Order: sequence, then C-alpha cells, then structure tokens
Amino acid sequence: MAFRRVKRGWKHSFAITSLLLLTASYTKPEIQDFDLTNVIYQEEDKKIIEEAITSLWENREAETSTLMQKSGEFFQGTPYVAHTLESGEEQLVINVREMDCTTYAEYCLALAGTIQSAHPSFGQFATELQKIRYRDGVIEGYPSRLHYFCDWIHNNEQKGLIKDMSKEIANTPLSKPISFMSNHPDSYRKLKDNPPLVEVIARQEKEISKREMYYVPESRLAEVESKLQEGDIVGITTGVKGIAISHVGILVKRSGRMHLLHASSAAEKVVVSETTLETYLVKSKSATGIMVARPL
Repeated sequence: MAFRRVKRGWKHSFAITSLLLLTASYTKPEIQDFDLTNVIYQEEDKKIIEEAITSLWENREAETSTLMQKSGEFFQGTPYVAHTLESGEEQLVINVREMDCTTYAEYCLALAGTIQSAHPSFGQFATELQKIRYRDGVIEGYPSRLHYFCDWIHNNEQKGLIKDMSKEIANTPLSKPISFMSNHPDSYRKLKDNPPLVEVIARQEKEISKREMYYVPESRLAEVESKLQEGDIVGITTGVKGIAISHVGILVKRSGRMHLLHASSAAEKVVVSETTLETYLVKSKSATGIMVARPL
C-alpha cells in the first residue's frame, strides 16, 4: 500500500511533533547536520522529507531494500518532470515535489539512508543525496554529476551503497560504447555552446566505455526473475546508440511477479507498471534488458 502524504495544517504539525518525539528517543550519537547554504530547495521539499521520515520510521530496522521499496511507495503519485537539476552553477538540488526516473531512484535511496542514519533529518537527507548523485560524493561542476546511470551504478558500488548484481544474475556481457552526451551536446543546456565542457564529458565517456558491464537480457528475464528482489534498482538497457541505460525504476512484486515502480513520463507521475516487468520490456521498442543494482 502506498503511503499518503499528510495534508498541511494540524496534520503536518502532528507529523513534525511525532518526528521530534521519535528522534528524541533515538539513542545513537548525532552527527553534524549538513550545511544547507548552497543547497537549492523549497520549504515544501523539507516538509515532504520530514513527513517521509515520520511515515517510514517504524521500518528503520528493516533491510535497505525494504526501505527502498517503501520510500518508492511514499512518493507514488508525485508528478513526473524532467530537467529539474539544471540550475545555473552546479549545486545540490532537492526537488521532491516533482522528479524524473533517475532523481526518483536517488531520492528513494537517500531517504532509505536517512532513515537508517544516526540523525534522520532533512540535512542528513541532503548529505545522503550528495553522496549518491555525485562522483565520489563531491560536487566539482557539471561533470561531477553521475549523468550516465551505468556510471552511477559503478560509482555507487565503489562507495558501498549498492551492489551491481547483473553479472551474478545473468553473466551476460554488455558491450556498449558510451558517447551520447558528447555526440548530442545541443540536447544539454550546460553543454550547448561549451566545447571545453563537451571534451571533459567525452573523456569520461571513454573511461566508462573501457569497463566491463553486464546485464540481464529481456529474453532471459523469466528464467532469472526469482533472483530479483523487491527494492532492487533497475536500469532499463537500450538499443539506442551511445547510451547503456535509458530508464530507471524500483522493483516491486504484484501477484507474485515483478513490476516496475517508476517515475513515468507516459503516466506523468510515479506509478507501478500495470504490466509485469517482463511484459514492460517486451512492449518497449528500445529496451533490451536490465542492469540490477541492489541497495546495501
């Protein structure tokens, strides 16, 4: 069942009071809160995350995959909006009022980490999000953001946040030169009319292309579906030239089969796919399979 956000007014006050009581009884040592000076957000974003912490608090001892699923359900119904991170200077953007498929997965993983932390707060959520979204958790301009989701999986595995399960599940290599951004700079506001930045991205693409990657072909999904878990993050691999993953979602089980919980551009909001994951892939014109990232 999806969590419903509480309405503003007395219910919001009750939620915050509950949060304060819960955190007051939490005996682990607190850590220094995140400096929000350079973070782009609105007060509504802060309220939503505080409500999420209150709603999910009873699950704080659960596995990260369970928290990932419940975080995804909390955001169900949130409007789909693309390009919400494209501010001026590269800064941490928190916009949980609207999201695309990648920011949706990032917000869910950051929320799960926040619930498990010694100091569950909006500041801690920002800490978790920066660690997830940026290469090695450091913001150093536009190229430091993990733009390609195959690179996102690689870097977040190095940080110990997820495990790439694709090889273990299907042991099928994915040979895919990465070049889409540098070949289509006009599609990216920061790259358009900025050749030096395009060169930086092109160098990153070459490094990504050197790595061994694995995936689960759609033709083998039924065979290996039992190895998938609810809460797994999946990247939908694509036949489009120059890019490995074109869409992202979270796995949830419905009537014994895996479905995709995702920020859908077609539905214009966060939804659970009506069809099974297998059928979803088969019906897609460009999908070839999935890469699987398991939250740790």
